[in-house]
Amino acid sequence: MKKNVIQTIARATFFAVGLFFVIHAQSAQKDWPTKPIRIIVPYAPGGIADTVARIIAPMFQDSLNQAVIIESKTGASGTVGTAFVAKSAPDGYTLLLGLAAPQTLSQHLGKIEYDGVKDFAPIALINTNPLVLLVNPSLPVNSVSDLIKYAKANPGKLNFSGAGGLTQFAGEIFKARAGVNMVHVPYRGGAPAVTAAVAGESQLTFANYSDAIPWIESGKLRVIAVTSGSRFPLAPKIPAISETLPGFSVDGWSGLFAPAGTPPEIIDRLANIVREGFKDPAIRKRMESIGAIPGGDTPEEFKAFVKAESIKWGNFVSQTGIKGD
Repeated sequence: MKKNVIQTIARATFFAVGLFFVIHAQSAQKDWPTKPIRIIVPYAPGGIADTVARIIAPMFQDSLNQAVIIESKTGASGTVGTAFVAKSAPDGYTLLLGLAAPQTLSQHLGKIEYDGVKDFAPIALINTNPLVLLVNPSLPVNSVSDLIKYAKANPGKLNFSGAGGLTQFAGEIFKARAGVNMVHVPYRGGAPAVTAAVAGESQLTFANYSDAIPWIESGKLRVIAVTSGSRFPLAPKIPAISETLPGFSVDGWSGLFAPAGTPPEIIDRLANIVREGFKDPAIRKRMESIGAIPGGDTPEEFKAFVKAESIKWGNFVSQTGIKGD
């Protein structure tokens, strides 16, 4: 009898403690956010990721009445900052402005500290954007076919700057498809990589459109082509590499992520803010001004997109054996 009473008390205590934590968690989710939110950008300030993060941050500040801090954590082609968020508490206070390469490509190129699909809770696709192939004006080429001819006549003498990830991978794919030998020179961010091409430290670069705009307009870099499968709607006069190398397609994108395990209520709330925010013509115009097409899908749609991207790049790396720096 005494044993049964003790067991009953123990079960009641266990239930009460469990109920306390459930109620506490629900209360925390209801009150969220009660302190500033950080958006981690895994690349250097001044590039497209940093710019996009600063465009979307006011959406959350206005809707949540809470400060949003943009914090850059660079290194290892975007994987340092991405890993930081993967290991952060899933409480809605640390988010990631994730990019295509560290999220879906890097894990297929070598060992990293996270799984770009399993270790994150996708919130929303923020934007898509092509890369552009740019050359220093001193290089005597004006088209993709010109570049291929010049590279074949000068094997191993051309350097292309990049920030790892897609800015390197676009060049590696170009090399494989065109049958040319060029050397990748890595930089810690997209903006420094483009500046290197301007300075002549490299002869060409594959860059995010936003990083390239001022240099194209000033004439300090010559735009040759976009990397998307067809011409970019925001810059239709620029040819696509696929017009010379059929099937060539490398598209950049960024999206908002939280650590896996973040409460669905927080994920949905953030996703709704993004969707509503992109209805604002002024915000859309700012995105388009940097060569980015706004996104704003649902968490479920974005999750499926990220998974498909990872499978695509995994298959490509496996089939080609291409390595990253």
